[in-house]
Amino acid sequence: MSANNKHLRNPLKTARGLGSAKDGTHHFVVQRVTAVALIVLTLYVLGLIVSWIGGDYASVRASVAHPCNAVLLSAFVVAMFWHAKLGLQVVIEDYVHTPGLAIASQLAVVFVCVLAALASVLAIIRIALGA
Repeated sequence: MSANNKHLRNPLKTARGLGSAKDGTHHFVVQRVTAVALIVLTLYVLGLIVSWIGGDYASVRASVAHPCNAVLLSAFVVAMFWHAKLGLQVVIEDYVHTPGLAIASQLAVVFVCVLAALASVLAIIRIALGA
């Protein structure tokens, strides 16, 4: 049976010794890691938001300005947009079949996610530094 399997392989693949693109596993693992990070960070952020209930603007701003809170909020924002980018990439790869539209969609997703993450982190930094 193994002799028949060799004949079913693409000759170019056999010549080059290539297998898969080796990118799918990395994408899968990163998506799962960001999901686990988001579980922990979401619980932290929800707890932080609940602690703000009844607080005034100055106390909320002081809470965000605390270094630990600022770092964890920034980590939450980065993980959230990275996870969203990975998820939308898979959706586009699976459901958009027009090559030009797929490329444009992928570029738009990357651009929007990076821009939103940078804007969010910048806002957190500005609050943390008191600007």
